Amino acid sequence: MTRLSTIIATADDPRWARVVARDRTADGSFWYSVATTSVYCRPSCPSRTCNPKNVTLHATLAQARATGCRACRRCDPDAAGTDRTHPAVLRACRMIEGAEDIPALRALAAHVGLSAWHLHRLFKAATGVTPHAYATAHRHGRVRHELGRATTITDAYVAAGFGSGGRFYSDADAALGMSAGRYRDGGSREDIQFALGVSTLGHVLVASASRGVAAILLGDDPKALLTDLATRFPKARLTGDDPAYRTVVQTVIALIEEPAAGLALPLDIRGTAFQHRVWQALRAIPVGTTLTYTDLARQIGAPAAVRAVASACAANPLAVAVPCHRIVRADGGLAGYAWGVDRKRALLQCERAASIEPCSPRRSTGSRR
Repeated sequence: MTRLSTIIATADDPRWARVVARDRTADGSFWYSVATTSVYCRPSCPSRTCNPKNVTLHATLAQARATGCRACRRCDPDAAGTDRTHPAVLRACRMIEGAEDIPALRALAAHVGLSAWHLHRLFKAATGVTPHAYATAHRHGRVRHELGRATTITDAYVAAGFGSGGRFYSDADAALGMSAGRYRDGGSREDIQFALGVSTLGHVLVASASRGVAAILLGDDPKALLTDLATRFPKARLTGDDPAYRTVVQTVIALIEEPAAGLALPLDIRGTAFQHRVWQALRAIPVGTTLTYTDLARQIGAPAAVRAVASACAANPLAVAVPCHRIVRADGGLAGYAWGVDRKRALLQCERAASIEPCSPRRSTGSRR
């Protein structure tokens, strides 16, 4: 396996999303080792999130030990019985992960011996999501994982635990944002329309797939924005010669100039289940309001996942439409912004204006981080 395929295998493995979220309910079900630090950890390890290219996931503790790495001193993966997650939540997670269909809350509650209300409250406190959201994310993760390794789509849905093709295809479309066949081919048959425009923040590139706007990129160099788009959709067919599509760009520019107006366009938001939780919470922040990374982590029910929340903000592909610029440091300072801190400052100043008028912030060069 090449280094690139190793990176893709780790990043696309549904277990990696649980590492990023520091999911305590995953402890004991797998472990991971880090080549650069020569340690192995449990999924909930509080250490800084590693680059997936340096990470190997292991199904057993013995496999992690066999790498020659040492046990992490922060999470103590060798220790037994240290998981503080309620046993009922762990049993519910195992039931969800082993079920073909998403179990009803009452069935889960009966399985673990609790009332539905009590289990729902405990489950959300432990994982940051409801049992149904956890089950949906797990199923979508299985779809992505199996499509990346199976020889045929039929093999993929059987391996993912789906009893029929119909059930698989109904889930696959929601999980992937495209057909299963297209996803398996790396989006090679996907059509992406795009166009460039100019706003008071600099150049704007807007790109849409069949479901809606999939990317809004800001910058000073149009060529750099086109390169960024090609990197995000390496196998798609990019079409940029449709004059009619420029109206979509103008709508996005109008949002930049008058943020209170909102964006009346469908969005095609692609990411992991955890990223979707973060981006959904970002879209709920009112215009002119800011939150800290810690505030946002608490709002999504994952107070320990501040670093993972910051990573999700940095990975946001839809500038302004998913307003990650409304997140600031604990001291109120402006943390890094993918399209430049000066642009972030200009957006916030515009949104905080007493009366929303077309804003004219100073254009500046912002480096991506």
